[in-house]
Amino acid sequence: MSQPSKAAANSFGKRNGRAAALDRIFTGLVWGIGALVILFICGLLFLLLKNGLPKLTWDFLYGLPSEIEEGGGIGPALFNSFYLLFISLVISIPLGMAAGIYLAEFAPDNRLIGLIRICVEGLSSVPSIIFGLFGIALFVEMFQIGLTILGGAVSLAFLNLPVLTRVTEESIRSVPVELKNASFALGSTHLQTIRRVLIPVALSGIVTGICLTAGRAFGESAVIILTAGVTTSGEMWDFNLFSPGETLAVHLWYVQSEAIVPDAQEIAQKATSVLIFVVLLINLVFRVPLWFNSRKTKG
Repeated sequence: MSQPSKAAANSFGKRNGRAAALDRIFTGLVWGIGALVILFICGLLFLLLKNGLPKLTWDFLYGLPSEIEEGGGIGPALFNSFYLLFISLVISIPLGMAAGIYLAEFAPDNRLIGLIRICVEGLSSVPSIIFGLFGIALFVEMFQIGLTILGGAVSLAFLNLPVLTRVTEESIRSVPVELKNASFALGSTHLQTIRRVLIPVALSGIVTGICLTAGRAFGESAVIILTAGVTTSGEMWDFNLFSPGETLAVHLWYVQSEAIVPDAQEIAQKATSVLIFVVLLINLVFRVPLWFNSRKTKG
């Protein structure tokens, strides 16, 4: 081998060695940052749950809140949280998915649709209190129905709708175009392709978006305070849409800021534990369709 060839080989070997060292450093850095983030999350959860979780009882979960005496529960507030979440998702999921599918599959590529996309993205980042003010203007001032479960649920649906629309659109667009063309080649209609190919393949992203919006809606307080109020009807299972709709997050805020019960701190700790546990449970429940879909796809 000539002298220039040896020099080139040595230079190439040094560059490879330097690249391998940088790769190892970068990999270690990523693993270290990931481990620190996980430790931080676990530590935060431990700090929030260590005082409240061991003290939880069925009487606290099903009991009525107390204004003066200690020992009150969170029953009506917890029920209202699930009730408002269910109603808001029933409204927002079909509308959000329909809007996302339209923008991904049917909407023409022009300036108007581009402006609509920008508006949807802007609404996704709007503070929740703005939707609460909109709910007051719509339900309290225009329709004059007061602070109700209905107003809170619809306002939460408005809050979730932009996020679900964008998540659905991006999930549908991420499906490989070869799958779509193959479906058309087999004689499927556009509707059949969307229902049997695009949605099943994009289901993971769509469910992830639903999980995020459901967790956000369950822990939302600003919208509920402004549209559903800070009180309950006093009944455990009140399905009346025109009853006041204090949720668990609102009750937690009220106990921490304005309540005069002697055990307010303990109630707040236990309510925090329930709130975190339910949000984690919501994410687990919404992941079940993904598991079934994955097994069906592999099968």
